[in-house]
Amino acid sequence: MDAAISEIPVVERIRHAILDGSWPPGHRLGPVALAEQFETSSTVVREALTRLSGESLLEAKVNRGFFLPQLRLQEFKDVTALRCVTETLALRLSLERGDLQWETNLLAANHRMQKTPRRAPGRNRPNEEWRRAHWGFHHALLAACGCEPMLKIAAALAQSTDLYRVWAAPAREASKRNVEHEHQDLVEAALARDADKAVALLCQHYEETARIVVDAGLMENTVA
Repeated sequence: MDAAISEIPVVERIRHAILDGSWPPGHRLGPVALAEQFETSSTVVREALTRLSGESLLEAKVNRGFFLPQLRLQEFKDVTALRCVTETLALRLSLERGDLQWETNLLAANHRMQKTPRRAPGRNRPNEEWRRAHWGFHHALLAACGCEPMLKIAAALAQSTDLYRVWAAPAREASKRNVEHEHQDLVEAALARDADKAVALLCQHYEETARIVVDAGLMENTVA
């Protein structure tokens, strides 16, 4: 194993594999097999899986183990609606309270995201570096709200939808979507302090993601 990779905590390496779409919905993650894959102990792997289940990236089932979540249509729609409600309030507060430093941070976050390839070379999956830049952009957009509990809720909801976006990535509409334009419009509305427009654009952004995931047909053969 590469020395640099071996220094990355096991929990982060498993998180990366999950968000890279390495396993399909509902897949069981066995600690022994993962311990061999990541060259560590099964105890370390179990601790990592327990932590990831607490972050809703995995489901822990009594006497059965750890599983990737099933794709549940209604749950996904509900989480998308909850994101819109939560981030609408956070965004309005951020636009009201944001100062020059907030504007600078937002512009920097957007620049980093726009300059990062959305897809890894030769793969039809989101680039991990872009995924982090994307999360950083949305965090920067809301950061000036000054309400840490609200930001934590927004981050948790965002992560809970990451898997849906990863599994929908190969869909044709996902690759054709101009997310760069969507983000740029958001930045311009935010810097103009046009709260109504910014909120509308943010909700449209999330609802378009939801539409692509649903239209991809990923949930047709999954457990409700």
